[in-house]
Amino acid sequence: MNEPVIELQSVYKSFRRTDVLRGMTLQVARGKTFAFLGRNASGKTTTIRMLLGLLKRDAGEIRVLGFDPQRKPLEIRRRVGYLAEDQTMYGWMRVEEIVRFVAPFYPTWDHNLAWKYLRDFELPLRTRIKHLSKGQNVRLGLVLALAHRPELVILDDPALGLDPIMRKQFNRDLITHLQGEGRTVFYSSHLLYEVEPVADEVAILDGGRIVRQAETESLRRDVKQIILGREALAAIRGQLSILDERTDADRMAVTLERADRAVELLGREGIEHRVVDLNLDEIFEAYVVGCRVDETSSAKRQAEIQPVE
Repeated sequence: MNEPVIELQSVYKSFRRTDVLRGMTLQVARGKTFAFLGRNASGKTTTIRMLLGLLKRDAGEIRVLGFDPQRKPLEIRRRVGYLAEDQTMYGWMRVEEIVRFVAPFYPTWDHNLAWKYLRDFELPLRTRIKHLSKGQNVRLGLVLALAHRPELVILDDPALGLDPIMRKQFNRDLITHLQGEGRTVFYSSHLLYEVEPVADEVAILDGGRIVRQAETESLRRDVKQIILGREALAAIRGQLSILDERTDADRMAVTLERADRAVELLGREGIEHRVVDLNLDEIFEAYVVGCRVDETSSAKRQAEIQPVE
């Protein structure tokens, strides 16, 4: 089995009295576009800074491309492409100048590939960076992050601040130039409706922990909303893995995990119901702001839901 490109085990990080990460564990497989989802100030950027060796963890283990970022930060940065939302570049430089300036820092820099990306992204070589539009700045950042052919590309909310058309263009560039080459992409964002079409796998960060990690299609199959009567819900509530519930007129709209088993249960009990498919944004909302039960009750309910023999 291939070693994970990124692996975190029970990672903790605090700033003064504020706990940011509380035992976070996740793995990212090679060749995946991995969406790292969380609300603002949830710890996404803190995690990325630790992956790059820019910030020390308090406890736990981290491996990036097989290396500990605290011990081999420069080795990791040579093999990783990084693009942040607030990435700053020397405004007085021209586009072609910054490309030549950055190249010597990377032994694997491919000049031909850099010029290809510059053409593909229609970037004006003689224009000073301070005169570029926001969209052009993002595309230039992508060139600088990719031209050394990194094994891993880390994107920290890079499309934030772009208008909707530019964000779609950025994600199209992402698909064309990264997924097409089989690169591993760690994509942190809270613009979920735009991440959904490109993500192979998703991890949802909340309360300093990963509350769910799954392949995108598997997550959509597993988490559904079910509309049913109040009395019917009360009768079977203890057998459902509920993430969120809302009143819908005289009925209840319940978002839950293990939707297939829930539907089987409803069928056996002869309970009238309707199943609603959810997008990634709605699923994310159910996990991070939904009316959730405590972990003990959740585990008990999941144990009670048995497969049909």
